Amino acid sequence: MDYAFDINLKTRTILSSFLENFSLEKLNKVPEGFSNNIFWNIAHVVVVQQLLVYNLSGLPMLINDAIVAKYKKGTKTENDVTQDEVNELKTLLFLTVEKTKEDYNNGLFKGYSSYTTSTNSTMATAEEAIAFNNFHEGIHLGYILALKKSL
Repeated sequence: MDYAFDINLKTRTILSSFLENFSLEKLNKVPEGFSNNIFWNIAHVVVVQQLLVYNLSGLPMLINDAIVAKYKKGTKTENDVTQDEVNELKTLLFLTVEKTKEDYNNGLFKGYSSYTTSTNSTMATAEEAIAFNNFHEGIHLGYILALKKSL
């Protein structure tokens, strides 16, 4: 599993670079033809990782319900975010992966409620959720790169 966590941290480092190097205006902009912005895509991957790995394992998530409600599957950009929200997301990007790795290594993920994604991938274990999550984050990194070209 170390490899899966390493890949996740590498993706998160790339995502963090957008939060570090793009203005608030660019992070908030929803280009024509898109329904979400760069910030939404980054917040969304944090939320989905928590839902797939923690929530479906029956464990408390490391993020609050308000963030989940704003960035879960089926949501879209509603409002501009503030610099404080960007700073919070920068922290959550790494805290959630590091804590997941720690909790995994400590054997916390015992049960799992099987879940089938919109790509028709069924996960039956936390390990499968962690692997699928890397695929999911790669998809959203691709969206972000397309958004970047449209800014």
